[in-house]
Order: sequence, then structure tokens, then C-alpha cells
Amino acid sequence: MSAQERIQKLVDDNRVLLFMKGNRAFPQCGFSMRAVNMVGALGVAFETVDVLADMEIRQGVKEFSAWPTIPQLYIDGQFIGGSDICWELYQNGELEKLVAEHPRVESE
Repeated sequence: MSAQERIQKLVDDNRVLLFMKGNRAFPQCGFSMRAVNMVGALGVAFETVDVLADMEIRQGVKEFSAWPTIPQLYIDGQFIGGSDICWELYQNGELEKLVAEHPRVESE
């Protein structure tokens, strides 16, 4: 399975997914720590992917989203943004709305 296929599967399989440096228990950069804290404050279950543990994923996720930096947040299969965009959305309440108002529709 290619890196792009693996990333697509991760995005498809997890309603809220954060590609980050490190993991939620031990973020490896300040931007990743801020992202974990933001998403955690929403009170929603989420998964993280440590891009430092897999260089194919680290580079592949940048190509997948056409976004050059990590962390990257996905909600319901949609790329939301990096640290600054997510912080802005969090501060104005939009991130909470994205999580609450747009639950993934499961296929039957």
C-alpha cells in the first residue's frame, strides 16, 4: 500500500484525525502541542498519527493535503488546516461547530 493510500485510509477510518509531530501524550513541537490541546478541549474522540515515526507519511501527508506544514487536522474526511488556521477556528468557535454539526454519515 502506498503512503497516499495509507493516508487516505487513516482519514477515512477516523472522524477526527491529527497528523502531528509526536503523539498526544508527548508532542514533539509547540504547534503539535497546541493542536492536541485544541482538539482535546472539544471533548471529542480523536486519533493522532506521529509523522516522525514514518517519513513516508510525513512527506506524503503534505502532498495529500497540498499543505506544507505539520500538524494537520482532518474532520469527517476533510482537511481543515494547519496550526494557525485551526487556532483561529478554535478561537471563534467554528472548530467546535465543525465537530458537532457535521458527523460523518456512515454508508449502509
